[in-house]
Amino acid sequence: MAKTQYSIYVIELSKRVFTENAKFRAANPQFNGVLQCLYVGMTSKTPKERFVQHKTGYRNKKGYKLSSTIVEKYGSYLRPSLYNHIDPMTSRADALKMEETLALELRRQRYAVWFN
Repeated sequence: MAKTQYSIYVIELSKRVFTENAKFRAANPQFNGVLQCLYVGMTSKTPKERFVQHKTGYRNKKGYKLSSTIVEKYGSYLRPSLYNHIDPMTSRADALKMEETLALELRRQRYAVWFN
């Protein structure tokens, strides 16, 4: 059986998230309003499938919400240029670490970033 592959993805968010969401604002004190607001995630689906799940408020069979409220409300589109250089991973733990690494790197570049 093929091993599950995890991909990292980046979604651009409306800048309204910065003015309307206090938690998002608090997580991004470095943001100066010039670059975009972003969401970084990881998935075993394709980034496109995962984006659709976020936008539609997807829930699994047990009823757990698997979509991010921030993306559901403010997500605009995928930003492949910010994640295409990252190869899929077979370890969920590695993917979670890479999600955080990319998110913090984008913050250092002065993007406003949300990740879980």
